[in-house]
Amino acid sequence: MNNSEVRAFLTSRRAKVTPEQAGIPAYGSRRVAGLRRGEVAALAGVSVEYYTRLERGNLAGVSDSVLNAVARALRLDETETEHLYHLARAAGPTPARARVRRDSAPEIRPSVRRMLDSMTAPAFLRNHRFDILAVNPLGRALYAPVFAANPAALPVNSMRFTFLNPHAQAFYPDWAQIARSAVAALRMAAAQHPDDQHLMNLIGELSMRSEPFRGWWAAQDVYVHRHGSKRFRHPAIGELDLDFEALALTGDRALTVVTYSAEPGTPSGDGLELLATWAATQQSTATVQRRGSPR
Repeated sequence: MNNSEVRAFLTSRRAKVTPEQAGIPAYGSRRVAGLRRGEVAALAGVSVEYYTRLERGNLAGVSDSVLNAVARALRLDETETEHLYHLARAAGPTPARARVRRDSAPEIRPSVRRMLDSMTAPAFLRNHRFDILAVNPLGRALYAPVFAANPAALPVNSMRFTFLNPHAQAFYPDWAQIARSAVAALRMAAAQHPDDQHLMNLIGELSMRSEPFRGWWAAQDVYVHRHGSKRFRHPAIGELDLDFEALALTGDRALTVVTYSAEPGTPSGDGLELLATWAATQQSTATVQRRGSPR
């Protein structure tokens, strides 16, 4: 557990709450942004010394009631409160066997692959590191720029594409918004899987190679991809405004199916139909090329 993560998160959330928001009279000039430590402690019903210990990163053994009180004092939303709980759990001892399981590659059940292949919407399976582990034909067609370097290769990491691929900003018209939420989702994953060295290596790589990633990582924001909408600028189809659902597989730890759809009859709905035709054409062309290649 990295105490600096706890310290940076709590400090950043404290700086976002004004005395007016907390119902505290503000007199004179203030040397700190947001609330003082003593004010948070009073709102949470703990001593200043105890809250100071928490903000310095020592969450080991903290009760749920104290975590809830701190979350209320800092006006954390549901996702931020969940993140605080992940940080607290990570402060406790983690069995060695659990660490091994977290780092090991998950096995994709045949039924999950069949489910993906049977879906008529673009869909893929990812893990908590945002590696795309499996994808159906329409999902591969939608994410064609992500797979462009090696269309047959899996896994492909969507975070590396977003921050390190020069085509990412053209593919995502709302790149800054998507990239920032991606960083916040990765921070959430890091708190849930603090002993995953592969995940830490990914974060380190992105921090070194992407200045926007570094800046947004320092903001300490957290986010969970559950559902929403996303705009794409597909190189063959044009703009698509799609709704997404992120469906966690309860039988497979840290695996999520992401699927996209659009209202039928809308420009994006028509675009998905065109994408299906384009994908079938691409697949047919690839099959002919494989059959015609020398053996």
